[in-house]
Amino acid sequence: MPRPYPGMAPGLTAFVTLVDGLGRRPIEGLSLDGIQANRAEVFPRGRVGQRLLGPLDPSVTISRSAARARDGAPIRLRLYRPVAGSAPAPLIVFVHGGGWAQGNLVNYDSLCIWLAASVGAVAASVDYRMAPETKAPGAAYDGIDATRWLVAHADAYGVDPARVAVCGDSAGGNIAAVICQVLRDKGPLCLRGQALIYPATDCTMASPSIDEHAHAPILRKSAILAFLGHYLDGSGIAADDPLVSPLFGRLEGLPPALIQVADLDPIRDDGMRYAAALRAAGVATRLTSYRGAPHGFASFPGAYRGGAAARAELTEFLKAVLRPLP
Repeated sequence: MPRPYPGMAPGLTAFVTLVDGLGRRPIEGLSLDGIQANRAEVFPRGRVGQRLLGPLDPSVTISRSAARARDGAPIRLRLYRPVAGSAPAPLIVFVHGGGWAQGNLVNYDSLCIWLAASVGAVAASVDYRMAPETKAPGAAYDGIDATRWLVAHADAYGVDPARVAVCGDSAGGNIAAVICQVLRDKGPLCLRGQALIYPATDCTMASPSIDEHAHAPILRKSAILAFLGHYLDGSGIAADDPLVSPLFGRLEGLPPALIQVADLDPIRDDGMRYAAALRAAGVATRLTSYRGAPHGFASFPGAYRGGAAARAELTEFLKAVLRPLP
């Protein structure tokens, strides 16, 4: 029997135990070859997989494109477009999680398809370059450059450059928050909203929840240390630099935010502290803590009882910030 985690429902405990036991190999001590192999793993897409991870709505078309990074390298994009959507459509720039070192675009099909269909927007998922091959703040730079590219080529993509929001989970939430700060400072692009799902906002690891849930399923303190090592070590950038820790950036004038955190997540307090800091800076911010949820719950809405509510809240927020202005 799976060992229960305090506060987590038995069924969810069984699921995350299975994920931890049969999923990707732990990042701690993993070689570069092992990290790259983890990135290539694709979640099951059959009937049971879709029940747990979310349906793949066939009314949303998927295509590929590429943006151009500041160093001239291509940044792959995966585009999700609702067939019945209006044109030009609002744009959601999505940045996936994985500790700046793991994750891939295909494994976020369910969430990005949901965003495109439920919001009536084009969702563009960004395949930023990852650590340890690309050190900080390379992932953030790719996110910034991809967002600028999409807006600069809005006509080609059939999107409205005045109706753009960013969304990301975990390390992707970190990058999405950095995108907002940099584009505010270096415009002229004006983002309409930021949806941050259990974001990492403080790479100094000062959040008390890191020790409170040091041995939580899905994400452990030891894994956080390993991810940060791959991203920061040798980068020449300090852990409190706003390009990697948006909590320490200037927050005034940022777009409205939705921050969703997981109750049983070691980086729960990263999101809660960022929400408090945004509010103190006068930014309209909605914070929701999902009770009994582990890190990563947005990727398996069928296994967590609050999964449908979390996706509905995400849709509600993005529809509101991306609505046409009078």
